[in-house]
Amino acid sequence: MSTYCKKEKNMIKRVLSLGPILFVLGLIVLVGCSLQKEPANPVSQTDVSKIAAADCSHPDWDPAVSYSKNDHVTHNNHEWIAKKNNTNIEPGTNNAYWRDLGVCGGDPPPPPPPPPGCEEPTPIQIFGVWHAGDHYCDWALPIDMNQFDSDNHWLIDRGDGRPSVNLVVLSFLQPLQVLNMSAGDPTTGVPVGMTQDVVNYFKNEGIRVMMSIGGVTYTDYWTQALATNATQFGLNAAAIASYFGVGIEIDYEEGQNPDLIGLQAFVDAYRSVHPYDATGANHAARLTIDLAAGGRYLIDLNRYATINWLDNANPVLDYANAMVARDSGDPADWQEHVDGKPQYGPPIPPKAPNRFTGGLYLKGNLSNCTNFASSEQNEHADYVMNVAPNGAGTTCGMLGYMFWAAGTPSARKNYVSTYPPNSCEGGMGVAATTFDIPIPMPPLRQE
Repeated sequence: MSTYCKKEKNMIKRVLSLGPILFVLGLIVLVGCSLQKEPANPVSQTDVSKIAAADCSHPDWDPAVSYSKNDHVTHNNHEWIAKKNNTNIEPGTNNAYWRDLGVCGGDPPPPPPPPPGCEEPTPIQIFGVWHAGDHYCDWALPIDMNQFDSDNHWLIDRGDGRPSVNLVVLSFLQPLQVLNMSAGDPTTGVPVGMTQDVVNYFKNEGIRVMMSIGGVTYTDYWTQALATNATQFGLNAAAIASYFGVGIEIDYEEGQNPDLIGLQAFVDAYRSVHPYDATGANHAARLTIDLAAGGRYLIDLNRYATINWLDNANPVLDYANAMVARDSGDPADWQEHVDGKPQYGPPIPPKAPNRFTGGLYLKGNLSNCTNFASSEQNEHADYVMNVAPNGAGTTCGMLGYMFWAAGTPSARKNYVSTYPPNSCEGGMGVAATTFDIPIPMPPLRQE
């Protein structure tokens, strides 16, 4: 509903007691507001075909103005639309923030032709969730598998007996607990709620399972574990992966001076036990990393991972996840990974689209959970399946989507989990059918 209508409805409440004439006038305004709707499909960065021409009737761009997504401006005889909120970013200097809608008075620029091999959408290969359990990501409570099935059945059955996802990442392991686990007993390196029964609940349905080490709450513990004995830390993570038959995700969210030497030792130790496996047959060999939604956070980690671990010519990690931030990620964020950050010093090289997924939010009251037609995974699907490489990789399309999060990741009041009656068959289940998500997950694209 528009701000105008909200204000007018408040006004009506104030005048109801002032007499029948004003009451009738108020009803007229209210009816008008009920008929006034927001644009059903606001012009987005991919809606060029819907724009008749650049008429440049919008105000000139002003570096002092804070612009919101979908705001229009005129600048250098072109019309521009904001891809995302920004201030003092000049149109034409950063494609992540502004899209050129054409020369004033002229036709809009045609969409770029697809590069070779991009004529058809690339099927989504990864459609997964991080699972926070029912106790705010720490999995600290024992699990009753009957209750677990009641809470999570939508993940393994979208309504026709097929799973809604092909990957579940159990989140999180505490890094120091992994480092200090008892020798020969990997169960002491994981929370009490992350049991083999939980893992098998998903794997028995063809869903791949991983365990994530870290999360923002455990960032300092990551740094301590790396400083204490990074090699043993990596070996213990590999032992956990072997024991449970799962992959491991690195979620080290240190934005200032991450211990990259220690992290390299962790990765080297893990790979000494589980070498890179392009086939995906060895589930324990799946080793991934979480990076920021775009290229402007976790900069040092992003640069190092892109250069050393995510190169198609010599891959060390299987892929990265472009995580959520305050909001879901979107194509403007993900394009920063495809383009890299050449303006940074040192620059961040581009990533091949086949080396990362895009992160979206999942709550029991969001369309991503309840209504595929109005969901973000539907809105962004064309980009995800068609984005062309820009300096790295040879095939189009990202690997797919990851969703934060199934279960109950937050203790905030009124947080809506994905448990019944708010399960996600209508969003995730329909998406899995629409996208024809492969279950089990196939070997991932390598180029």
